[in-house]
Amino acid sequence: MPRLTDTSAIDGKFAPPEEHAQVLVIGAGAAGTAAAIEAAKLGASVVLIDENPIDPGLMGLDTPLFYGGRMSGAARRRGGVTESLLAANPALEEAIELGVDVRLGITAWGLYVNGPAMRALPSPAVGLADEARSWMCGFQQLILATGARDVALAFPGWDQPGVVGANGLDALIRRYDAFAGRRIAVLGGGDIGLDAALAARTRGLEVAAVIEVLAQGPATADRRAALAATGIPLLTGHAPRRAIGGRDGVERLIVASGAGEEIALDCDTVCLAVGLAPAIELLNAAGGRIVPDTLRGGHAPALDGWATSLPGVFAAGDCAGLAASEADAAEQGRQAARQALSGVVEGSARPRADAWAYQTVWFDALTRDADPATIVCQCEAVTRGDLLEMRAPRYLGDPTQAAAARDLGTLIADGPPNQDQVKRLTRAGMGPCQGRRCREQVALTLAQAAGIPVSQVPLALHRPPVRPLPLKVMADWQETAAMTQGWEIWFAIPGQWSAYDDIGTEREFVTPFGGEG
Repeated sequence: MPRLTDTSAIDGKFAPPEEHAQVLVIGAGAAGTAAAIEAAKLGASVVLIDENPIDPGLMGLDTPLFYGGRMSGAARRRGGVTESLLAANPALEEAIELGVDVRLGITAWGLYVNGPAMRALPSPAVGLADEARSWMCGFQQLILATGARDVALAFPGWDQPGVVGANGLDALIRRYDAFAGRRIAVLGGGDIGLDAALAARTRGLEVAAVIEVLAQGPATADRRAALAATGIPLLTGHAPRRAIGGRDGVERLIVASGAGEEIALDCDTVCLAVGLAPAIELLNAAGGRIVPDTLRGGHAPALDGWATSLPGVFAAGDCAGLAASEADAAEQGRQAARQALSGVVEGSARPRADAWAYQTVWFDALTRDADPATIVCQCEAVTRGDLLEMRAPRYLGDPTQAAAARDLGTLIADGPPNQDQVKRLTRAGMGPCQGRRCREQVALTLAQAAGIPVSQVPLALHRPPVRPLPLKVMADWQETAAMTQGWEIWFAIPGQWSAYDDIGTEREFVTPFGGEG
């Protein structure tokens, strides 16, 4: 029997994408640029997209990285920033010379492919936007090289200007040349933290100290030797107690030893360098399979070589599982391009250090005797106490008796902890930064309360647009004439009280073969 088709559905009504790329690469870092160059050398037509330079307004929302309000005025000079980006990545010039269509300042906000929940698309496509409009770009092969974002952990005073992430700091001092700080303290004695401290010193910044909660951090011996050669203090067995601020944000960091002895460090910036997380937002929102893999940085794409679970979509570099170096990321990009165009599998992401174990150690140290008033979700002003109490936003008024009787303990007793449920109850993760600053610490809070590894806490789902965009940009959408027909069935107008089946009987149904049903 032929399958019936609802003529009011959107199947077959989408306009084709406004443009099409044989190979579309998202992210012009080491992996993405190398992938674009390799694909061009293999004869493909390539479009390379990168969201940098980021709009200063988005940077103020700590999107996509944790910039912590330490951008200088240079971040607003788009031309100068573009020059800095090209200088920081000379391979972009090679890509341009090979004919790659390099586009900077373009945001990829959504990835759409047909699957069990979507059958209406004429082709797979990525939603793109600039300052003025949004559009769809179709592709034959897509390589995601979206990098990694900062993992943030709360402590008293972290919700003020001057607390930044390691990747945010790197972007400001190396790629943008737009860092407004002068003296930093680094939290994290692993490779990420020591790399941040050494890069800051190379750029002429003062480094007050590197702070590590363990007796010895997990950094490699050569990094520890390089740090010692600079004379930068490494305070092991210490944890931050609070950041003290003034008019312009952080002015001092108080750290304490295990015995409780406090040290005051003068600094204008505190760099959180306890972890990075693969930037999987596009893939996750499109329904790509994501797996918990602490040896690849946390939640990472399920991969066959560099191929994701979505047909024609590949991942390389930090978004595939944190790369060991820029050279490693570039080689991953080249291999991904060759696999995309030839189908030959040459390698896959290699395991590194146990990311979640290290983040858990830091989280336990920061939450031991923690002040419940410490802000966890800065966008929605959700405190640690609010999370433990599962309290609804305070602007909704006092909780009902039933809500007041609920807390994190009763929630966990009712079933496995779930971040999306917590988000709906408390709004933690619903703000304009889209959970980038609180996602990991909410998961760690749930794991700590339930007494389970954080790997067992389900990933909080991403939804498009995966970047906050102005409504004027998203509203610039031209529907086809066919899409304007039959829409009232989805909003139940005029028969808003009619059952769907009753409305459907008044409509014409056709079979896929053109006959009437």
